[in-house]
Formats: sequence, structure tokens, C-alpha cells
Amino acid sequence: MTTTISRLYNSHREARAAVRDLEAAGVDHGDISILVSNADSSYDEKTGTFPDRDLDGTDDRTEAAGTGAGIGAVAGGTVGALTGLGLLAIPGVGPIVAAGWLVATLTGAAAGAATGGLVGALTQAGVSNEDADVYAEALRRGGALVSARVEDNDASRLQSIMDRSSVRVTDRAAAYRAGGWKSFDPAAAPYTPEQIRKERELYR
Repeated sequence: MTTTISRLYNSHREARAAVRDLEAAGVDHGDISILVSNADSSYDEKTGTFPDRDLDGTDDRTEAAGTGAGIGAVAGGTVGALTGLGLLAIPGVGPIVAAGWLVATLTGAAAGAATGGLVGALTQAGVSNEDADVYAEALRRGGALVSARVEDNDASRLQSIMDRSSVRVTDRAAAYRAGGWKSFDPAAAPYTPEQIRKERELYR
């Protein structure tokens, strides 16, 4: 039997690190999905990459220019689940970068209400209604989500790995509600890059 584990992260960097750690722990990249807000254009659509692929906080194109290395050299060792990344426009969230087995469900969510929108897509993937609501709002505010399908008998070990840099959903929900948030609204305007920058500063 398998179960789905999902965790929220503050940015694409932490989420990609979680994907890398899951693969290192033996999870097949075909069983991992990643959703990342792209309202701040952190994903370079022209090259099909996140410029900071080695997770060191620096745009690899700058590093390559400084060392004389080519993009191909610094792009090595890419996280398997990030191959085939694609951009989707999700109502209430705006642009996200998505990869993995959740994409088919999200494609339906992007098309309309047939799947119940983003929250419906996440609940179909095994996320509780309450958590799905917070995950959707977090994506709207610049966050990232990683979901993994794992064997039941290995779930505890893999949960510990995903918890290393993840956000406590209950804490984030409480913070949102303290600011007047009640639930994810697919009709709400997506956050602007400036709003996302300010939001991320709250959780550094």
C-alpha cells in the first residue's frame, strides 16, 4: 500500500532540496511532484531551468561567467523530478511551475471547476481539505509544495526527511488567520512580485 506525503516550503530552493533528498533516500522521481509559485519569475522559461540549480543561493549563470564554465557544466546533477517542468496558470494563484504526477490533475484544475480547482486537485492527491486550503494560499503567496507517493512502511522515515526544512502547516495557517485570512479564494487576485517579496521576509 502507498500513501501520499505533502510538505510546504517557503521557496523553490527548499522544495528542490527536499526533492533531492527524497531521491537520495530511494524515492523514484516518478513518485515525486513539485509545485512552485512563479509570480517572482524565479523559473527561467527561456532556458527551462531555475538559474540557481545547485541550491547555493547564487544564480549559476553568474558563477559560470566568473569561472569560465558553461551552463551545461553548472546544470549537471539536476533533480530528476524537475525534468519536464511546465508553467501553469492557476485561478487565484497565478503562474506556477509544476512537475511530476500531479501535473495531470492540475491541468484539469487550471481548466476550470471540473476538478474543484487547486484545492480539489490537492485533495484528489491525498491532501486533507484543511491542509489543501493552506497549501493553495501558500502557493498564492510565493510558497512551494512537494508531494511524494511512498510505501506505507517507509512513510515515517521519508516524512522525517521532508520535515527538515518544511513549514509547519498549522503555524502558517495561524499566521494567515491572524492577518484576516479565512480560506483560499480562487477568485482572489494573485500576489504581485512585491507582495511575495514582503511575504517571504516575514518567514526568514
